[in-house]
Amino acid sequence: MKVDIVIYDRSGQIILIAEIKKKPGVSAEWAAKWRRNILSHKTLPDAKFFLIALPDHFYLWKDAGNTPEVVAPTFEIDAEPVLKPYLDKSGISSENISSQSFELIIENWLNSILHIKNPLNQEAGIPNWIPASGLSEAINGGYLKHEVTL
Repeated sequence: MKVDIVIYDRSGQIILIAEIKKKPGVSAEWAAKWRRNILSHKTLPDAKFFLIALPDHFYLWKDAGNTPEVVAPTFEIDAEPVLKPYLDKSGISSENISSQSFELIIENWLNSILHIKNPLNQEAGIPNWIPASGLSEAINGGYLKHEVTL
């Protein structure tokens, strides 16, 4: 099974699986059902975090396991503040971005979190939910792979 992004921790263990979809305007309930469908049709390793990244929301599960059940996301995040700097640099709006470009933006953003020395430093531009979720600490010093077959 191929997934969009996998982040491994410093010891090489899968810590985050991310699926990226250019589908704005969906609810947390839709995301939970989509996650369940992914897990019911594909065998995925258990990862501490599972992320569905959409142009307007990020849905993040922490310690939700990999059984195909409808589980509400642990965090529901407004994606605009996260994506705005990347979209501004590219000169593309979230409505007009291609799926491939959107995936690259999410990949770049996740890569930036991998190497943050102090995630609690607000000047680093890190939203509060990243250190609060434990994501920044879990992936710090790890590495990212794009389009991974698991």
